[in-house]
Amino acid sequence: MLRDIIEIDKQRCNGCGDCIPACHEGALQIIDNKAHLISDLMCDGLGACLGECPTGAMQVIQREAVAYDERQVMVNIIKGGDKVIQAHLQHLLDHNELEYYITAVTLLNEQNIAVPKCTDKEDISSVSTAPLTTTNQTANEQESELSGWPIQLHLINPTSLNFNKADLLLAADCSAFAAANFHSKYLAGKKLIIACPKLDNNQESYLEKLNLLLKFGQINSLTILRMEVPCCGGLAQLIEKAQKSAKRKMPFKQITINKNGVEL
Repeated sequence: MLRDIIEIDKQRCNGCGDCIPACHEGALQIIDNKAHLISDLMCDGLGACLGECPTGAMQVIQREAVAYDERQVMVNIIKGGDKVIQAHLQHLLDHNELEYYITAVTLLNEQNIAVPKCTDKEDISSVSTAPLTTTNQTANEQESELSGWPIQLHLINPTSLNFNKADLLLAADCSAFAAANFHSKYLAGKKLIIACPKLDNNQESYLEKLNLLLKFGQINSLTILRMEVPCCGGLAQLIEKAQKSAKRKMPFKQITINKNGVEL
């Protein structure tokens, strides 16, 4: 694939090694008194090393290279300890690479490693997003109101402009099966996220995604659609925790239905 990646002018490189600490991903090494890019896989192409080079031997170019792998990078980052982890996460936020940031945080949560605090980024206008997929199929004479994909909370990109200034519906997995008029009554005009607080694993990842969604998404309104069973109360608890973490208090409406789709 064609992507941004570091190129080193070996004639101008004096082998000082100042670039090495700036590359937290571990893509650079000094070999035979010259800096070398040892792994396309580890180079994110963001150029944190450029400002550390006293001879101007480094530049970002576009060329064919294997895709950058944030999970593989984090395996090495974790070995460096808390300060290296924090520096890497801050590096991603500073460049608005929030998808990489989410991947990194997810891996830390999976390994029960505390996520260090980083400086907040307020503007995500430059973050690129994939084109939205809109479903417009007819089922039982009722058109689908689904306007984004994926919808499962573990899979969404909370920085996607799909959610920017949206009216959001956070629905329990079972609710669409219970409510025959789910699309027309509850989903129309809203962006959908589904979750099950009882069965889904890694709820810390849920909190991190909801935190980013509330912090950066400028959500207009939030509605929770839950079943009458007690475990569904975990949806509201997740939102309350995410609001506290994001430092953004946002009123939300909660609708409870029974197994026949009747509101209680």
